[in-house]
Amino acid sequence: MREMRNEKPAGAEKPASGAPNSGSACAKGSDTSNRNSALPRLRLRITAAAESEIRSGHPWLFADSTREQNRDGETGELAVIYDRQNRFLALGLFDAESPLRVRVLHQGMPQSIDRPWWVRRLDQALARRRGLFDDRTTGYRWINGESDGWPGLVLDRYGGALVLKLYTTAWLPRLADVCALIREVLTPQRLVLRLSRNIQERALTRFGLVEGLLPGGNARAPEGVTFLETGLHFEADVLLGQKTGFFLDQRENRRLVESLAPGRDVLNAFSFTGGFSVYAARGGARSATDLDLSAHALESATRNFARNKTQANVAACRHETIQADAFDWLTVNAGRKFDLVILDPPSLARREPERFGAIHAYGKLAATGIQRLKPAGILVAASCSAHVSAEEFFGAVRQAASQSGRAFTQLQTTGHPPDHPATFAEANYLKCIYLRLD
Repeated sequence: MREMRNEKPAGAEKPASGAPNSGSACAKGSDTSNRNSALPRLRLRITAAAESEIRSGHPWLFADSTREQNRDGETGELAVIYDRQNRFLALGLFDAESPLRVRVLHQGMPQSIDRPWWVRRLDQALARRRGLFDDRTTGYRWINGESDGWPGLVLDRYGGALVLKLYTTAWLPRLADVCALIREVLTPQRLVLRLSRNIQERALTRFGLVEGLLPGGNARAPEGVTFLETGLHFEADVLLGQKTGFFLDQRENRRLVESLAPGRDVLNAFSFTGGFSVYAARGGARSATDLDLSAHALESATRNFARNKTQANVAACRHETIQADAFDWLTVNAGRKFDLVILDPPSLARREPERFGAIHAYGKLAATGIQRLKPAGILVAASCSAHVSAEEFFGAVRQAASQSGRAFTQLQTTGHPPDHPATFAEANYLKCIYLRLD
């Protein structure tokens, strides 16, 4: 949004004689993320393989895929990418300090990146959610990064509070414009900034930004805000909680657990703030046990359970919390059995080299979960590791079921909910499998 005033279409002026370092600007205008407005537009030429990836819709360009660059770029400015025939290919946000060098905003014909363009891009994201939720659900995702055309940016709603989470410093020079647009279109009561760990230090030292309320907002937001999800009340720690404060992406799986819970004793391992347990209770579970290493998370789970006790089934459900390492507890406490076991651990493969170890760990975890199941019990196993494919994860869980010696039936598998679209391979992180074991 620094490109919001009178900008020509990017790529409207091609570099001369096939050289991306020619002096003519590709898209003159007001990209004030450049400290020196006299600099020519940043132009890149890339490898054939990267060109094919971008043509197919992939939103990332890595540094080692750049063949030529007309000048040093500044983090946050627009970079124009040309193909091998010196035609406009794409443009995106440049990050000078990340191996993920450009996050593509647009691919195809040249476009004017002005304020109306950004308004349309936001409207497109909002339109994808139109009709998905009624007034019984006030917690969901408005913008899901690259898959909504806002690479490295997430926007979640929790009632009257919106949480903006950034995964690249490329957004920071234009943060004020982003926030102004969000406030104008969505009119939140609070707008809270969250930063991924990899950019926190740079955000503070270079831009003076810390997590919390964004400039121009009201008084600092409280750590907890409340919202509705299918008529249930939850709190989200929007300042300190994992992700943006709650696992909104598991909503549809929580609803499935509710349908499977009547009359069952439920174990919710890696329970975080107890969302699965509250749904199970509303569904008619006899008991719900939250197991997590974090005392802070379990305290929140207790509060979430209590705030929904006005519903008869929740009030009738026996709720227990256990503070322990879930891997250890599942292994040691062989005597306790449950009718429904939910395994929703944090990512076990944050990097590609951890992938094979994670697949093994998922299988071992599923095996211990199965050991806690009564006859005709149901295992719900989820993974949020993008580096482990759905086929690899489901295969590990099925293998654990086969090796248990118990007959099993696969009830179903699930992926991303509709407010968390995934439009390219690396965005597909969430998967869940449901097995019934005799």
